Parts: sequence; structure tokens; C-alpha cells
Amino acid sequence: MSASYEDILAKDGKLIYTVVGTSMMPMLRQKKDLLIIEPPRGKLKRYDVPLYKRDSGKYILHRILKVRKDGYVICGDNQWRREYGVTDRQIIGVLTAFVRDGREIPVTNRRYRLYVHLWCDLFWLRAAALRCLALPGRIKRKLTRHP
Repeated sequence: MSASYEDILAKDGKLIYTVVGTSMMPMLRQKKDLLIIEPPRGKLKRYDVPLYKRDSGKYILHRILKVRKDGYVICGDNQWRREYGVTDRQIIGVLTAFVRDGREIPVTNRRYRLYVHLWCDLFWLRAAALRCLALPGRIKRKLTRHP
């Protein structure tokens, strides 16, 4: 039986694993980049990237777009639909760095911070672009559906 992410964080104080999924592209590349996750230290802030566990048991790594009194508004960098109501109770860790092509990039890195601000502050533009890119696929699915 393998240990859960929570168990590894509690035992080692750090979780290192390979990116799975495309929801955080272009920043994180699936099966190429390594994530370095550490336990959260206090209340998270806008632009932090928490690892959280949905009530379904699924682990998710997405970026905080807004901090509210009752939780966080979160979205993947490669997504346009926001998730509301993620709470501190669900958060098990936070991204502190990632490894790309053998080089560790901390979330305090100046180029990383610039990317985050451009990508998140222009969310409305990114959302519109992603919706347009997804349109042909949605049309195709509707046309190929059998009655």
C-alpha cells in the first residue's frame, strides 16, 4: 500500500512528484516537470498554488485567484472555469518550487512572479482565448452525438 500525499508531507515535510495532467500548462509540463510541495504555513494568498483534496478524494493542484472569507477561488492556468469554496480544511500543501530541465525554480523567482501576474491579472483574456480554442471540439462533439 502506498502512502498518501498527506502521509508523505507529515513524515518528510516535503512532497516531490512529477506533474500529472495539463491543467497548469504552460507553467507546468505534464510528465516532465517536478513539483516541490510543502505544508502550508498560515493562510494562503492570491497566486499561491495549493495542493488540495476535493471531497471526492481527488487531488488537485491549481492557483488561487481570490481569497475570500469563506474560502478560495481557484483555477488551473490552462483552464477558464473557476472553482469556488475551496477551504483551508481541504488544502494539504502548497507549491514552493518546481524543477524544469534539472533546474529548480522557486515561486519567489522574478520571472515566475512576472508570469503569474501576467497570466492571472489578464484572466479575462486567457479565459476568452481558451474558450475560443475549445469551440471547435465542442461543435464537433455536438455534431457527432447520436440521437
